[in-house]
Amino acid sequence: MLTTLTGFMGSGKTSVGRIVADALGCPFLDLDELIVKKAGRSIPAIFEADGERGFRRLEKQVLEQTVAKYAESTAVLALGGGTVTIPGAIGLLQENTLCIYLQADVETLRAHLEGQKDGRPLAGEGWEERLSERLPLYQKAAHITIDTVGLTPEEIADEIIISCL
Repeated sequence: MLTTLTGFMGSGKTSVGRIVADALGCPFLDLDELIVKKAGRSIPAIFEADGERGFRRLEKQVLEQTVAKYAESTAVLALGGGTVTIPGAIGLLQENTLCIYLQADVETLRAHLEGQKDGRPLAGEGWEERLSERLPLYQKAAHITIDTVGLTPEEIADEIIISCL
């Protein structure tokens, strides 16, 4: 089954996902990387040309294709921080993946996001409000929630492997 990792930007989805996939000997996929590959341009360039709405349209298309392709496989997919805001995404994740929410507190996220605004169009001012808006969506999408506060990516990955897979 496809395992998806959800959570706010900076929660460790990519770092943890790579470790879990490596431990399981399965493919690791990053939704943002798949979007960049399909679009042939960076995420900031997509946002600049098409806005968040255009980005989300592309993100939904790539998510649906990836879930369909890996539905019967063992693989780990790190979602984008805003994937859960796409209409229909939560149902898709709930029905077709094992969705794990990597829950991090504001202080942890702030530390992880510091100095990363260039590659993350939505990491600027107001991200705390965005986090509050998305929190119920992460919880709704997830089959399992892991509190990541104070844990290293390796410890989070161990928790996922031991408890969830």
